[in-house]
Amino acid sequence: MDIYLVRHGEAAASWAQAPDPGLSALGREQALAAARALQPRVSAGAVELISSPMARALETAAPLSAELGLAVQVNEAFREIRAPVPLPERQAWLRRFMQQRWDEQPEGLHQWRQQATRQLLALRTPAVVFTHFLVINAVVGQIQGAQGTLCCWPDNGSITHLRRVDEGLELVALGTQMSTVII
Repeated sequence: MDIYLVRHGEAAASWAQAPDPGLSALGREQALAAARALQPRVSAGAVELISSPMARALETAAPLSAELGLAVQVNEAFREIRAPVPLPERQAWLRRFMQQRWDEQPEGLHQWRQQATRQLLALRTPAVVFTHFLVINAVVGQIQGAQGTLCCWPDNGSITHLRRVDEGLELVALGTQMSTVII
C-alpha cells in the first residue's frame, strides 16, 4: 500500500515571524505542482487525503482535494514539531534540534515521532499526507534507523513515497531535496 508524504509549499512567513502562516505565492504554485504529480498516482475512490492542522499544510492539500473531489482529514499526528520555547526563540531552538541526535531528545519528542509513525501504520488504504519537514525526517529516520534528527532535506512541495509492507513501512523514494541547506 502506497503512502505519499507531501511537504507543504513555501510558507508566507518564517519560523520566527508567525506561528501558523499560510502559503506564499510560490507555495501555492508548489501545491499545484504536487497535485499534478500525484493525480496520476492516486484515484479518488481509493485514497485518503490527510493533513496536519497547520495552515500551510492544509493549503497545500487544497488543489489535490479539489481535483479528486475528496475531503481532507485533519490529523494532529502530522503537525510540525512543537518547540518548547516562545515564538521569538523558535528558530534558534529548531537549528539546535536539527543538529542533534534522537538519543538527546526528551520523551515528549520521542512520543511526537512515534505518534506520526503509528498513524501511518494504522492506515488501511493508500494515502497522501500533507505535512512538514521535521515530520518527514522523523518518519524516514525511524524507518532507516537513523540516529540524527535529520536524515533528509525535503524541499517545499516534495513528495516522499513510502510503502506499507506487512506490519512495517519502507522508503520507496525520497522526494525532491533542497538544493541549498542552511542550518
